[in-house]
Amino acid sequence: MPSPHHEDKTQARRDQIVAAARHCFRQSGFHGASMAEIAAQARLSVGQIYRYFVNKDDIIEEIVRRIVDIRLQRMTPENEEPRRFAPLLARRQLPIAGDSDDDDNLLMLEVASEATRNPQVASIMQEADQKMFTRASTLMKHRFPHFSDEEIAARTELMAVLCEGTTFRSVIPQRAPVAVLEPLYQSLFDSLFPDKTP
Repeated sequence: MPSPHHEDKTQARRDQIVAAARHCFRQSGFHGASMAEIAAQARLSVGQIYRYFVNKDDIIEEIVRRIVDIRLQRMTPENEEPRRFAPLLARRQLPIAGDSDDDDNLLMLEVASEATRNPQVASIMQEADQKMFTRASTLMKHRFPHFSDEEIAARTELMAVLCEGTTFRSVIPQRAPVAVLEPLYQSLFDSLFPDKTP
């Protein structure tokens, strides 16, 4: 059994590689960044990288797992209350936003792009989405028990589209005033999430 010191050293090295890979992926994209570039950024040899990760897809999977784990921790009943969403989305903020969110969002956009040409990354993306979708659906069902499973799934899908669309559009200037957008979002959420069935 590895000693705690050995495990800590291994984790520290993996963290070092992940941090370097995040930088390289932001600069060159997943497709463009090479293992040699990641190794240089981490100040390691390529051989050392392969001691901790099988290949570049393995590093991508670790990055996605870390981002998703953080987001799952933030998905609390308070953060997932739909009535909070209108003012946030109108300002292009997400309900589970954190300090590293801008960087994480851009990396997840890179994942989505890479998934269109890399089946392994597509599989990573689908697994991550399933975890987020399941957690959001569970919270929504607890908050709105009068909805059927199909109604919960439909609303969870719609919320995912709104949040991911907000992330996608964050790279361009907002073209509508917040004062006009917010009541539109609020009207949508009031319609989607009544406390009781009619």
